[in-house]
Amino acid sequence: MPKLAENKKALFDYEVLDKFEAGISLRGFEVKSAKNGLINMRGSYVALRNEEAFLVNADISSYQPKNTPKNYDSKKPRKLLLKKKEIQYLIGKTAEKGLTLVPISVYTKGRLIKLEFALVKSKKKFEKREKIKKMEFKRQAERILKEQRR
Repeated sequence: MPKLAENKKALFDYEVLDKFEAGISLRGFEVKSAKNGLINMRGSYVALRNEEAFLVNADISSYQPKNTPKNYDSKKPRKLLLKKKEIQYLIGKTAEKGLTLVPISVYTKGRLIKLEFALVKSKKKFEKREKIKKMEFKRQAERILKEQRR
């Protein structure tokens, strides 16, 4: 499962409660550009409307700009392929206060392009600072161990 795109900022800003996998409804030239990694998921989210799920604000650039349709919108909402039970579950969970659906990564599974998204809860500022401190401490410890091995 090679990853085509990843939303690292989402993992830093939110606490992941539950992960889901869905197919994405794409057109032919969008599939080619997705497989080339021309996807930007910064600021994107999953919206639930009329018992359907959509990936909103994800930017899939055109594969060949000269050959794409003139009215092509790279940030249009794209339908996610989920089962009705999963959608009903997500509707119930997102109705709770403070829970959102955020895309984490896009990857291939065989010939198919899949989206991994998560039910998340926003982190507080002090939690983010704590995570940064832990990461810096870990880096420092690794540097010291590396120097001692030499």
